[in-house]
Amino acid sequence: MSGPLWSGWEAARATGGRLVGAEDWTASGVSIDTRTLKPGDLFVALKDQRDGHDFVPAAEKAGAAASIVAREDAGTGPRLVVPDVLEALQRLGVAARERNAALRVGVTGSVGKTSVKEAIAAVFRAAGPAHWSVKSYNNHWGVPLTLARMPKDTERAVFEMGMNHAGEIAALTTQVQPHIALITRIAPAHLENLGSMEAIADAKSEIFAGLAPDGVAVIPADCEFAARLSARVSESQAAFLLEFGRAPHAAVRVLSWEDGPESGSGRFDVMGRLVNVTIPAPGAHQAMNAAAVMAACVAAGIEAGMVADVLAGLTAQAGRGASFEITLEEGGKVRILDDSYNANPVSMASAIATLGRHQPAGKGRRVAVLGEMLEIGETSRERHRELATHLVDAGVSEVIGVGAMMEHMIAALPDSTRSHLVRSPERAVEKLLSGLRAGDVVLIKGSNASGVHKVVASLRNGAATAPVKG
Repeated sequence: MSGPLWSGWEAARATGGRLVGAEDWTASGVSIDTRTLKPGDLFVALKDQRDGHDFVPAAEKAGAAASIVAREDAGTGPRLVVPDVLEALQRLGVAARERNAALRVGVTGSVGKTSVKEAIAAVFRAAGPAHWSVKSYNNHWGVPLTLARMPKDTERAVFEMGMNHAGEIAALTTQVQPHIALITRIAPAHLENLGSMEAIADAKSEIFAGLAPDGVAVIPADCEFAARLSARVSESQAAFLLEFGRAPHAAVRVLSWEDGPESGSGRFDVMGRLVNVTIPAPGAHQAMNAAAVMAACVAAGIEAGMVADVLAGLTAQAGRGASFEITLEEGGKVRILDDSYNANPVSMASAIATLGRHQPAGKGRRVAVLGEMLEIGETSRERHRELATHLVDAGVSEVIGVGAMMEHMIAALPDSTRSHLVRSPERAVEKLLSGLRAGDVVLIKGSNASGVHKVVASLRNGAATAPVKG
């Protein structure tokens, strides 16, 4: 990035705020967290779980160029005083969009949106100056923050958009105004809030409402709600509709896919061109993720072969299919499959199937530590019971269920499958370590709130030293 990201006067014009303390400052970044703030950042004192105004002195001490505040007395350094800090951040994001000629892609979906966003970002980085949502900054403050951080020389940018309730994506896509809007998949997530799969499809389709004129809509061709999504596209400013999947009419069509324990590969028809694609991450769902990435990137003007080259060089992310080995106290290795970032019935089934494709070493077994799936509505008990069938089909020998809803899965398992129900991730760690064997392959997956990511953290931090069994 050349030159400052924001000057005081630019930020004041964008937000309608009042400069106090100093007027000639420039900022090289935008931060909402003093723990990660870098010298020269503009600190935004958001009020969320905690009031950011309480941290303005810490931001100033850490070298913040200035702070956006609603209370003038929150600090002593350069401040931009506004009536509402979140609204000011949103205005800053819109101003960043309006001063920038970057091609913008918006990504949403019930499953895979963060992985797809990360892959698109990798392709965009390979093609030139790029900008993207970090982590899962996909909510009411994450999206405007990502916009506000966009460098002036960005050529392509990708933004992730999430939601819990209807109307939330509409607000986000209006800020981003993407040129390309992508839905990865419609699946039973947030059923508790939205009530039906149709309502989920409609809520995700809100992303098309913000499409820039003559934009491109990208949807999954094999989805049972494809016609419903297409109808929403026709109501938008989209000039083109691209579908991806296995369906014969898909613009990016998966002709074949071979899924292995560590990676998957296949052959795509990309608008009439045959392309070989490899993803260094396991799971049958990776074929659809790769096709979604291919469709969005080709729509963004990037050659299909280059997209395939970048996909082949990716690495699995922590919490989303990455694997690592731990060494037991008396020797021997255990393979950990870290898919702990989140879970719903579709992604859970895929992860269990991936565990089934792993061959344990020696006397090792397939073991699953599964956290409960949340926000899936009235069918929650049934959805948890259904996991038992997937576990049996995958040849899983031992299962540890974390959380109250997992009792329905445990009750549906046959007596031949050793099973345990625990109430906390800490108890899950204890139970897992008490029975680990050399050669075991362990899958860890669950909704964020189930806390199973803490099991992964414990194993990575050395809690895995335990006696070798049998």
